Amino acid sequence: MARHVELPPVAAATADGICPAGWWHEEDGKIVCDLCPRNCRLGEGQRGFCFVRQNLNGEMVLTTYGRSTGFCIDPIEKKPLNHFYPGTAVLSFGTAGCNLGCKFCQNWSISKSREIERLSEIALPKAIARAAQTLGCTSVAYTYNDPVIFAEYAVDTAKACREVGIKNVAVTAGYISSPAREYFFEYMDAANVDLKAFSERFYKELCSAKLQPVLETLKYLVNKTSVWVEITNLIIPQENDDPTEIRQMCRWIVDELGPDVPLHFTAFHPDFRLVDRPPTPAEKLIEAYEIARDVGLHYVYTGNVLDTVRQSTYCPHCGQLVIERNGYWIGRYGLQGNRCRYCGSEIAGRFSTAGAPGTWGARRYPVRISEFAK
Repeated sequence: MARHVELPPVAAATADGICPAGWWHEEDGKIVCDLCPRNCRLGEGQRGFCFVRQNLNGEMVLTTYGRSTGFCIDPIEKKPLNHFYPGTAVLSFGTAGCNLGCKFCQNWSISKSREIERLSEIALPKAIARAAQTLGCTSVAYTYNDPVIFAEYAVDTAKACREVGIKNVAVTAGYISSPAREYFFEYMDAANVDLKAFSERFYKELCSAKLQPVLETLKYLVNKTSVWVEITNLIIPQENDDPTEIRQMCRWIVDELGPDVPLHFTAFHPDFRLVDRPPTPAEKLIEAYEIARDVGLHYVYTGNVLDTVRQSTYCPHCGQLVIERNGYWIGRYGLQGNRCRYCGSEIAGRFSTAGAPGTWGARRYPVRISEFAK
């Protein structure tokens, strides 16, 4: 009888990062990965599109458990998350590999790496949680590549973090199958989902993927979980910068997710395999910002540019400035808990009850997790 494995087996990873994986089944002498919509069919020894999931002795394994490409403390706004404990520090890390094939990837040296050993630092879940707690981080972010592909490692780390009061953040393209979606996001407190465009053409030609599964992930997160969600849209000249498409995307967000989901329009710079496009003009970001506000989104931001006016947060009820941002620095702060100090209206998000933001600022602080291992 063909095996069908959903949740990851409870088993320890080997010293070289190999761990029994979940979400796969047997079919016609091969195993099929059910973690993401690619459904890679793998013969013995073969790896999936993501490179880090492999058929080993007829079973699916994750090959990067406890192996990270590096750790760094960042401002939470860098993820970007503007409504999730502003001003606080987040310990960020990722692994090698990715389940999308974006030609414009800005972390391609990590996401496309095939040299796991060279890039990896040994980092087990409890050491990561201990580091975050010791260094004063509010949260841990699974980022740089996509945490979906190292779900077993990410979830174990998230569990360890929750045990010591550290929150968990997924920075993801949202390309995950329905069977795995519920398990993975159960342990996340916030997510920034990269909605790369609003056309199947873009996803097929530039990402080797599909749009619809991403939309399903967004609807699931916002409508069926308590995960705080923000969306990023990287605007690429001549590819996804058409005002009509941007308006359609914003209308879908309002209709399907609601007007309180923050949307970040970020500037593209030529990289990886897409070097024949110019950087995104500031005017195009402003145009997108105005379209989103016109459609009815309450919290819209520009990113990868210096734009204090459009990177700050305003109360959607009285219009007052409630969080002033200059890059990753926070200036005026007009919130008391999650309410506007001027009119008392609720501001969507997760905020400190202390009435003040964090003070991490724009610092970037590399961390060696080996110093926190026991």
